[in-house]
Formats: sequence, C-alpha cells, structure tokens
Amino acid sequence: MPTIVVEVMPKAELLDPQGKAVAGALGRLGQTQFLGVRVGKRFEISIEGDADAATLAAVRELADTVLSNSVIEDVVGIHVQDAPSSAVA
Repeated sequence: MPTIVVEVMPKAELLDPQGKAVAGALGRLGQTQFLGVRVGKRFEISIEGDADAATLAAVRELADTVLSNSVIEDVVGIHVQDAPSSAVA
C-alpha cells in the first residue's frame, strides 16, 4: 500500500512563533549551533493501488484546498514515500 507524503510549511515571509519557541529551547539546552527553526506539518496519505499521475494530481488539489491554508502556508513537497526500512537512523 503506497503512502503519499504532503509537507506544508509557513510562508517564508511570515513569523513562525512555534519555530521561534523551539529555537529558544534549543539555545537554552546548549544547542547554539542551530540558527533557526521553522515548524510545519506532514501528512501521510495511504492509498490503494498505484500512485500514478492522476492520484498525485488529486493529492495536490487536496493539499492546496484542504491540508493547507494558502494565505499563510505553502505546500513544499508531495512525494511517494519509499517502503519503510527495518533500520531506524
């Protein structure tokens, strides 16, 4: 069963208070090498059958109309996830 992954991020020109809070927490933990953090959303959509062009187009429309708010967010990625590996990195 293929899984299509949709990634949504706040628009680059907008403030990201959640990302700023995470960046601040990292600094307080001594992780000062990280300059900034942006927090987004990831959707995993399991489908029946193949992830063909028509299915990906339907997911693109779903991402643009339902999964993201086009005023404040961009859909930054839609891809078919590889089969899960047995090793976790």
